[in-house]
Amino acid sequence: MSDLLARLRAALASLEPRERLLVLSAGGLLALALLYVAVVNPLLGATARTGDRAEAADQELRVMARLRHEYDSLAARLASVEQRIQASPRGNLRSTLESLASQASIRVESMEPQAAAPGDAYRESRVEVALERVTLAQTVNYLHQIEATPQVLSVKSLRIRKRPDNPELLDVSFSVSSFEPLQ
Repeated sequence: MSDLLARLRAALASLEPRERLLVLSAGGLLALALLYVAVVNPLLGATARTGDRAEAADQELRVMARLRHEYDSLAARLASVEQRIQASPRGNLRSTLESLASQASIRVESMEPQAAAPGDAYRESRVEVALERVTLAQTVNYLHQIEATPQVLSVKSLRIRKRPDNPELLDVSFSVSSFEPLQ
């Protein structure tokens, strides 16, 4: 190594002062370029990646906070529904729906029990209700009474069709579920 340095010094000493200045300037620029490529550029890249990672982590944190808020909201709603089910009076779903229909002055065409998926904490009773030749006001009144009853009832599906013989009247079918704790 020292032999190589001695030869470089000898070659540099044999040059004219202008040539020596030019060679030293070119060597200095080459050393600066190598320093930039080997040290500065990787440090700048690492800094930029760190900023990107911090921004991504902040965004993930905001998403997690939003999901946590949604989870807490759903958990509170679920607790409220479970509390309503626990406090709900027990009763036969079909008889409840029939009494609500008579209060709404509606004649129920048919009421068919439906199989419900078994639950872990609650037993679901489901009935398919069919109404024929009813007005929209009668239908809304009946559905409102179902939703407002002290027994926890839930309308799961609703199909409304206009009657071809009288467009003022409707054929309505819907599914109603009630829930009881298994205990």
